[in-house]
Amino acid sequence: MATAGDYDIRDEDRLPWLETVDEDYRDSPSIVRIGLFVLIGLGLIAAAIYGIYWYQHSNLVKGTGELIAAAEGNYKVKPDSPGGMKVEGEGDTAFATSEGKSDGNASIDLKAVPEAPMPKASTTPAKPTATAGPAMVPPSAGTLKAPAPGAMPKAVESPPVAAGGAVVQLGSFPDDASANAAWTKASKRFSYLAPLGKSVQRAKVGSKTVYRLRVNAGSATQANELCAKLRIAGEACFVARN
Repeated sequence: MATAGDYDIRDEDRLPWLETVDEDYRDSPSIVRIGLFVLIGLGLIAAAIYGIYWYQHSNLVKGTGELIAAAEGNYKVKPDSPGGMKVEGEGDTAFATSEGKSDGNASIDLKAVPEAPMPKASTTPAKPTATAGPAMVPPSAGTLKAPAPGAMPKAVESPPVAAGGAVVQLGSFPDDASANAAWTKASKRFSYLAPLGKSVQRAKVGSKTVYRLRVNAGSATQANELCAKLRIAGEACFVARN
């Protein structure tokens, strides 16, 4: 009969059908976790549905679609003043010319010559005039002759206005000095006036005495051309018979 010593039984040599059967337990998610996931999913679905609903209804045009009724009465009404509003300055040359009226002073004479430019001031210094020095006595006997004093240059007067010629009146002034001052200014500004003969004529207009500044232009054609040049430059003048 075999004894326990005859068999060397080890753990790895045990027969599997003799081992006890262990139950196979698997870890499963808890009910709380499942409920939390369900709530999160439902919240996301609800948020998506609300966003779609809000987007669709936010772009809708509000209103009832009711037809707007026209106001009672005439649509077009004739104004009380058909001529329009009165503008300050209406009737000036610009308005008269635009309306095609003949009294508009908008014609330009292309043949007219513009005024001569003013001469530029010279930058070169004027040469000193030689002064008369003391007379030298010659070595030989004789009388001392002093140099003759320098004669004062006479003012160049304009030639008088020829009788019977056409003259151009440049202006009418209250006194003779104002007329001469106006001539000096005009003859410097317009070089073609300087060689012409000027005259200041005293005249009686009503109870007032005036001084007329006139220049001799020669013929009537020359007088008209001269006055046209002055008018282009903005000066007032007219042709008068002497």
